[in-house]
Amino acid sequence: MRLKPFKTLTYSIYRWFNIPQNAPEMDRVNFRNVQIDAIGVGLSSALAPFLPVLLTRLGADTFQVSMLTFMPAITGLILALPIGQFLQTRKNIVPWFSFARLAVLLSYGLTGLVVLLMPERLAVFGILGLWALVTIPQTILNVTFSVVMNQVAGSAGRYELMTHRWSVLGFSNAVTAFVAGKFLDVLPFPLNYQIVFMVLSLGGLLSFYFSSRINIPDNPPAEPSLAHSIREKLSDYFHLIWAEKPFISFIWKRFVFLTGAALAAPLLPIYYVRTLSASDYWIALINIAANTTVIIGYFFWMRQTRRRGSQLVLLATTFGASLFPIFVGISHQVWPVVIFAGLNGIFQAGLNLVFFDELMTRVPPAHSATFVAVAQSLQYLSMIAAPLLAPWLSAWIGYGPSLILAGGIGILGFILFFLEIFQKQKKKRIEAST
Repeated sequence: MRLKPFKTLTYSIYRWFNIPQNAPEMDRVNFRNVQIDAIGVGLSSALAPFLPVLLTRLGADTFQVSMLTFMPAITGLILALPIGQFLQTRKNIVPWFSFARLAVLLSYGLTGLVVLLMPERLAVFGILGLWALVTIPQTILNVTFSVVMNQVAGSAGRYELMTHRWSVLGFSNAVTAFVAGKFLDVLPFPLNYQIVFMVLSLGGLLSFYFSSRINIPDNPPAEPSLAHSIREKLSDYFHLIWAEKPFISFIWKRFVFLTGAALAAPLLPIYYVRTLSASDYWIALINIAANTTVIIGYFFWMRQTRRRGSQLVLLATTFGASLFPIFVGISHQVWPVVIFAGLNGIFQAGLNLVFFDELMTRVPPAHSATFVAVAQSLQYLSMIAAPLLAPWLSAWIGYGPSLILAGGIGILGFILFFLEIFQKQKKKRIEAST
């Protein structure tokens, strides 16, 4: 009798990792590999919020911290489209996906080595130089991730696959952030960051082992292009994209919303450290709150999508996520930010799910890498412009008002989505009455 709860727990874990419920046609091995890959990603990516904090503690200014955001954006804006076209012609993109992920995650370990080997006054430039190089595999990863996950999930399994994956990643992130935060507070700086970054980067090896074993169909042979000149090829490319009106409509509204998020990204860690005087442990608690509630959020929004449709989820999550930088910007103590981060984690979960599903629904399967690259390019554009404004805005109006402005831009994105959905529903009512 004592073994019964243990057996029940073991079977529940087995079902979680191996048996998709809503898309039984999904390959179980792929289903499992995607989730175990997320554990490795969670171990290493828990370091991501600490990277700008590390730079801040090394003496980096707002512009240098902002470089973590706009460096990958500049590289992505330049390379995303050529990379998308290149990947479209590859027989299978899983190796590109897994190797790119490995390169990005192991770079956290190299960051620890930079802090170990270079004087503090030079370490900021060494770290920024390293992550400038990382922007190339980051761009490959951002394009391949959506394509690989979409092919694993199929049209019916996106919400279930990504709910399971991101829940596992969120749990792994929360546990790792808690341990890392405690460890960072125990040892002196910069030894604490050196050890934590080098050890946790090894999660990239776990990620690589399982992500490289994802099995998806090979791409069909590329059709030979009839265009001969570069101008003709660009014209064909433009017409291919522009013909997909639902895709164009979605990505430009998403661009407005993500501009607000990109503006807030470099301001948040600086606000925590310089305005709220948050310790590494408090910063870890903020990340733990966000990564714990995100697990609840995935299941909540997946259920809401089935009951009420994706449009309600899109509106609720874009509005709710826009409030987080506003609430942080009016806070003068660190403990309320932990609560706000927990609430924001719920909205971020739905946002991740609905943005992924809405994008891939509008992407032609035969040209998935190409269209994802276009969507990423527009996202990179916002990631370039907004963080470049952050130093100027923070110097002009302060960090708090700048965060409030970032939230206001996000609310503008929500309004654009709301107006489109309202017009569609109004048109349906008129058609139904005639």
